[in-house]
Amino acid sequence: MVYGDDVPAVDAPNVPEGAFLLDVREEDEWHAGHVPAAVHIPLGELPARVAEVPRDRDVYVVCRSGTRSAQAVAFLNMNGWNSTNVDGGMKSWAQAGRPMRSNTEAPPAVI
Repeated sequence: MVYGDDVPAVDAPNVPEGAFLLDVREEDEWHAGHVPAAVHIPLGELPARVAEVPRDRDVYVVCRSGTRSAQAVAFLNMNGWNSTNVDGGMKSWAQAGRPMRSNTEAPPAVI
């Protein structure tokens, strides 16, 4: 699947195990529920923190529904990374039954 401007995308069930997953949601969204091994860099901080994203492997980018992550993928790919949007975001991730955890006492949730 491709978003406008040729942003590559993959469905949540097809993100490879052990892939580098970048979560670009806001703090409250991250704390409510995220992929255990994901790296969290909110979209607004990505330009200043882009050096934290590896260039030597594929990067999968996720947000709540896929819109912010598509923006991040476009930015990364224009600047030399090989990144792919997770279509449907964390909503699709949760629906697919992929692993999640929260930073609160509540069960993981997508907000």
